[in-house]
Amino acid sequence: MFDELSLPINLLVFALSAMLVWAAGSRLAGYADAIAENTGIGRAFLGIMLLGGITSLPEIAVATTAALQGTPMLSLNGVLGSAAINVLILAIADATTGRGALTTLQGSPAVLLQGVLGILMMALTVAAVVVGDVLVFGLGAWCWAMLATYLGAVWLLAKTRSGDAWQSSERPAPKTGADEQEDASATNLHRLIAKTAGAGAVILAAGFLLARTGDAIATQTGLGTNFFGNVFLGLSTSLPEISTVIAAVRLKRYEMAISDIFGTNLFNVTIIVLIDALHPGGPVLVAAGPFAAFGALLALVMTVIFMIGLLERRDRTVLHMGMDSLAAFPVYAIGVVILYGLK
Repeated sequence: MFDELSLPINLLVFALSAMLVWAAGSRLAGYADAIAENTGIGRAFLGIMLLGGITSLPEIAVATTAALQGTPMLSLNGVLGSAAINVLILAIADATTGRGALTTLQGSPAVLLQGVLGILMMALTVAAVVVGDVLVFGLGAWCWAMLATYLGAVWLLAKTRSGDAWQSSERPAPKTGADEQEDASATNLHRLIAKTAGAGAVILAAGFLLARTGDAIATQTGLGTNFFGNVFLGLSTSLPEISTVIAAVRLKRYEMAISDIFGTNLFNVTIIVLIDALHPGGPVLVAAGPFAAFGALLALVMTVIFMIGLLERRDRTVLHMGMDSLAAFPVYAIGVVILYGLK
């Protein structure tokens, strides 16, 4: 259908879909924070189970649509590209805090654990591409390993105490006045869940349109599914994370902001399992090649940069950003140049 439309129309539909994803994602942080207040669920765990899952809906829509229409590489590279861009979002959010480095403003060990587990999942992806894969009960053996690792990660994070392992540089100020009135208006948990589900439905529908128009645009522009999927589709499917993280930072929910990114990336890698299950023939990662392997490595390195910031906890800032955030921009830019050469 979209292949028959002109490039300007496809670009317009793509842009409008991205705007819908942004608008719905911008409301999720407030809903998630209110749900955490009403239920007592830890914000780090909520980041992986609620925000991580809902903000990954565009990737799920893209993965399902692209795999069924015979272009699994578009969705695979979209997932890996989104993972790297997601980490870059932390640098953008850091610039909006106006205080110390973002990685010094939270003190939860669960966030560190999310980052380490995400690195492990990316390493499994690279291993599958480099070593090769074989089918086991309809899925690649490495995909079974990814799925088992993710389930183990969720179990481990559920058992991890969300209390502070060390004192953060700044504690969120207690809510007073207008904030208390806002909280009082959102005490109905059922309404919060309904609003969250509604935002998720919008993100899912818009993600479907992003996938269909994205494949057409990749062909019409000559950029190819690999590069377009990693950079442009990856960016558009990361819009929920951008709006959610910035909203969480404005609420001074720094733990939720970082755990949203790490939790989303942890969840996103398991989408490769979905792509593999829907893709006919052999394991999808066998056909991935160097482009996908480097895309996964780029996301891994970006995560390591912020893990260093979380562990070192240096509060020095340049241009309102921590040194980790400052390093993330040139690393990503160099990575995109290399990816363009590999396309």
